[in-house]
Amino acid sequence: MTQISNPRGLAAELVDAEAPMRPEPPAATHGLRRFSLAVSLVLVAFNLRPLFSSLSVLLPEVRQATAASPAMASLLTTTPVLCLGLFAAAAPRAAQRFGAERTILALLLVLAAGTALRGWGTLPALLIGSILAGGAIAVVNVLLPGLVKRDFPDRVATLTAFYTMALSAGAAVAAGATVPVERWLGVSWTAALGMWSLPALAVALLWLPQALGPKPASRPRAETAGSLLKQPLAWQVTGLMGLQSALAYCVFGWLAPLLRARGLDATTAGYAVSFSVIVQTVACLGAPGLATRGRNQSLISGLLAGSAVIGFVGCLLAPLSTVWIWAAFQGLGQGGLIAVALTVIVLRSPDALTAARMSSMAQSVGYTMAAFGPLAMGLIFTSTGRPVDTLWLVIPLGLGVALAGWGAGRDKVLRSR
Repeated sequence: MTQISNPRGLAAELVDAEAPMRPEPPAATHGLRRFSLAVSLVLVAFNLRPLFSSLSVLLPEVRQATAASPAMASLLTTTPVLCLGLFAAAAPRAAQRFGAERTILALLLVLAAGTALRGWGTLPALLIGSILAGGAIAVVNVLLPGLVKRDFPDRVATLTAFYTMALSAGAAVAAGATVPVERWLGVSWTAALGMWSLPALAVALLWLPQALGPKPASRPRAETAGSLLKQPLAWQVTGLMGLQSALAYCVFGWLAPLLRARGLDATTAGYAVSFSVIVQTVACLGAPGLATRGRNQSLISGLLAGSAVIGFVGCLLAPLSTVWIWAAFQGLGQGGLIAVALTVIVLRSPDALTAARMSSMAQSVGYTMAAFGPLAMGLIFTSTGRPVDTLWLVIPLGLGVALAGWGAGRDKVLRSR
């Protein structure tokens, strides 16, 4: 899961307590080598989101070429999100055994292979490729924050901000560039999907020097904190993470097809989603500082949920000439929600170990919960063919986000042993 830093350095604590450790890097790490590592981390992050937004802008072509049923179309957009929750728990164990750098290298290759497999053009290839790539992304999601904390202890806020921006940038570029590249190069939709394996492969080669270094020494597993599963506050934090993620992946997976159904051409629909995600990036940078000005984040959670839902509603009901305004509203609310959801994980935790366990619970359970958002939206839209019918899902989702955010944003802390 991505972490958002803030002026108080809260995100510095949000680290996997069981991540492999190695001795603190010597002063020589500074300079060109340190810069190269930072750039590599950011480029790895860039490759963790094109999988989600590249398929959505081509979904009508995919359905027509493969004769995919409504259920299968929904499954294709849902599977990678579900994998984020199902495979996240494997990250600490893999990093303990092989080292975080080597694990990331292997999974970048798996990501490239899974993305290339989606370009094969058959339904089994699309599904299997999505599982491979989604599982790889899930594990790398968990490992990146630990590397930032370990290798850049004096620059946690800066590096976290940069790789968070890279995550959104990857989604935005894939949403905006997939269709234009397909048309400029005169290639098929299968090649346009598969081409996103090339950046992942290039970054794997760039990451190779990091993986060839000495394997980090593992540290013993820390004593676990008190059970979070019995605490209502932990479930409210998890609910905020899961429900806002469900809304976010509805945007990644279905906003472009919905706009196309309303009459926008494929290129413009992709640009609109890309613009919304770019606005999310800006909101991600500003929301944590705003949220931490006070001890209570309930009100800001509700306001951001309202902005995200109003923007989505505007995209589906307002004149298409105003779609950019509503896309901006949606991105502002959605990006702020992501940042606040990640920030409250730390704010509600009394210590670093509890924060790590809360992070793991929110990611594993939350992303599994989030997978049902794009699945339900796909089933609604492909069954009725009316974009406006998806609002029966979006509005309750927004209300759920606001309610979960109201509980998670209260000035309380989790219990720990």
